[in-house]
Amino acid sequence: MNKLYVVGLGPGSFEGMTLAAQSALNASDVIVGYTVYIDLIRAHFPDKEFRSTPMRREVDRVRMALEIAAEGRTVSMVCSGDAGVYGMSGLCEALLPEYPGVEIETVPGVSAMLSGAAILGAPLMHDFAVISLSDLLTPWEKIEKRLLAAAQADFVICLYNPSSRKRSDYLSRACDLVLRFASPETVCGIARNIGREGQQTRVLTLSELRDAETDMFSTVFIGNSETRIINGKMVTPRGYLHD
Repeated sequence: MNKLYVVGLGPGSFEGMTLAAQSALNASDVIVGYTVYIDLIRAHFPDKEFRSTPMRREVDRVRMALEIAAEGRTVSMVCSGDAGVYGMSGLCEALLPEYPGVEIETVPGVSAMLSGAAILGAPLMHDFAVISLSDLLTPWEKIEKRLLAAAQADFVICLYNPSSRKRSDYLSRACDLVLRFASPETVCGIARNIGREGQQTRVLTLSELRDAETDMFSTVFIGNSETRIINGKMVTPRGYLHD
């Protein structure tokens, strides 16, 4: 069939996967992905052939999937969250011209910004910005400009990849930038292992967030000037109820 599905798996649980994603995986001969994501779904599709590569082998992974599809097989490239939000659909589309007989279809999934917001409360009810703190593909100087612009505009800010072993101070640096325009008491939230074993949430202030521990499985939410705590949940009012 020469078909490549680029599938967003959602937050990680089978229940959080869309029916369209399940249908694409069921229709595939081969499922390709990062090792961690393959392990999340392997038990639910026992009759499929799986191929995986470790982290930072994205180009190799996409070429592998396209080459298998070019052989006439149906392939799914799986990503966590949504395939088009820090996922693999862009790279798949970029390399597709090298494989003219292959057709690509992206199957969207629930991104961490949405699933994380759901378990924290309702932090994204108004305008928001999504920024990754990983500088592997984006220079820190550009990340800094985006943080400052979003903070000055009073956006709610959702941070992906807030820290890692090599970037242990990036979240605190990001908070310092936001603090140029936001109050230290700004309501913030952390969602970790969303939809997976060990799921955790924490609601805290911006000054507390600066010294909080996070990792690559954490998604961070920095509220705007209107965000508040209601019954322990992080909520950004939309304006339906006026004081």
